Amino acid sequence: MHKLSLHHLTMLDAHPLELVDAAHAGGFDYYGLRVVAPTAADRIVDVAHDARLIRELEARMHATGVKLLDIEAIWLQPATDIGDLLPALEAGHRLGASHALAVGFDDDRARLMQNFVALCEAAARFDMTVGLELITYCAIGTLSDALATVRDSGQPNARLLIDALQLFRSGASVEDVGRIDPRLLEYIQLCDAPLESPVSVAERRTEARTTRLLPGQGELPLHALLDRLHPDLTLAIEAPTLALRGLPFDEQARIVMQATQRFLMR
Repeated sequence: MHKLSLHHLTMLDAHPLELVDAAHAGGFDYYGLRVVAPTAADRIVDVAHDARLIRELEARMHATGVKLLDIEAIWLQPATDIGDLLPALEAGHRLGASHALAVGFDDDRARLMQNFVALCEAAARFDMTVGLELITYCAIGTLSDALATVRDSGQPNARLLIDALQLFRSGASVEDVGRIDPRLLEYIQLCDAPLESPVSVAERRTEARTTRLLPGQGELPLHALLDRLHPDLTLAIEAPTLALRGLPFDEQARIVMQATQRFLMR
């Protein structure tokens, strides 16, 4: 049976404490937490440098039973300094996260690989794996690119992170997924969407951030995808949609869970 995680991007406006409460209200086993701003233009609650908030999150998680699955979103860019990420990794470790999410956003492949290796080495100190996510409008934008980076890094804690939307928007198939070493996949991100992809980068970025559909509400071959993966694989529901924005976070989480459960029961 799949365990389910409420991904922070699904309700990015939620304060971390509100996110834990929403995950609990929706019946999720886990939640995912954004502790690193993907780019300088993004704004987040600075959990990593707030000892009081970390203690409050620990208490809230203990009270609700909701656990932290992963921390994100480490975009490996030309100016990335892995040393700057150590507080985020330490905070994730203290809160019980097993995984850190990384994205390749640097066209210099040698430097990108160097930073990915350094990130894996740093995460290993905190007993965390690093899942490399392919995103079609980033430097690592195909399944083959992501797999090659993970393989060539030589790091025992390097993993592949599949986002269902990005996977199918990249042109990959469920057959491609079936050929992946299952040891590289420890969880995946799940949402739905129309089968036809937006053409432009701007449209794909908008879709990814604001117009995803909940599992079972679109046309992606999600059941075929899950059929090729381990039946107990954890599913992180990453489905930000303007259709839910403005509703109380607890209500959003319940709607997301209900849709996901209906999808999984089919």
